[in-house]
Amino acid sequence: MGSNSNTIKSPSLMLMLMEGRAIWEFGAYMAAKPMLNRLPKGDGHPVLVLPGLAATDTSTKPLRKFLAGRGYAPFGWDLGRNLGLRDGLLEGMLERLDDLFLKHEEKISIIGWSLGGIFARELAKLRPEKVRIIITLGSPHSGNPHATNAGRFYEYVAGHSVDNPPIDTKLHKAPPVPTTSIYSKTDGVVPWQNCHQTQPVCEIKAKQTENIRVAGSHCGLGVNPSVLYLIADRLAQNDGQWSPFTNNGMRKAFFDMPGFDAVQAV
Repeated sequence: MGSNSNTIKSPSLMLMLMEGRAIWEFGAYMAAKPMLNRLPKGDGHPVLVLPGLAATDTSTKPLRKFLAGRGYAPFGWDLGRNLGLRDGLLEGMLERLDDLFLKHEEKISIIGWSLGGIFARELAKLRPEKVRIIITLGSPHSGNPHATNAGRFYEYVAGHSVDNPPIDTKLHKAPPVPTTSIYSKTDGVVPWQNCHQTQPVCEIKAKQTENIRVAGSHCGLGVNPSVLYLIADRLAQNDGQWSPFTNNGMRKAFFDMPGFDAVQAV
């Protein structure tokens, strides 16, 4: 976020306490199933889903079930609980990606929730030829790394500082594949500014990054109906024919309902 990154603060106590909304978001997901099941089917390509901090593949099961219902081939990361970038984790994720690519013989889309989204972006930087698109959900890949209500817990379980990860990379730099960052301004875990992409993918290719704002909690992003709609829309694009999301036509009826922020694609 440039020179102003140090002005970014952790979400307030009120927003953190409001993370209990995730229960209601799951209820909204269940109620919206008939509508979500009418979204266009995908082309069957594989989708790797990475969980957030302290979470396992169980947390992404509803999302993966939704993806399977839309005709995709979803996979968990199969690496247990996400306790940060510990020894061997990066190698394990790369092996998982390589195996899926070898098995399916086509590029993999990767969806990462929170910390999982940071990992997803790094995988795409290391294996761009094997990644189709990246979608992150509330992932603090930019800004002030200390501005998070999960920072101390991360440092405790991962064994390293949030601003000095054991990887040679620039976390804020987007990977050279189409990348969508979905975030909420009422996130109670990470500040929305840290989820906002400001860097172009590269100077040669056309811009392939976008930021889309939704209403909701951090812990409910994986079951938020508006997020699921966006995921289905982004995944349905043909490989090599990516274009940013536009909130036009009938989409306004979905995203501009009371209680929802307007969607912003950049």
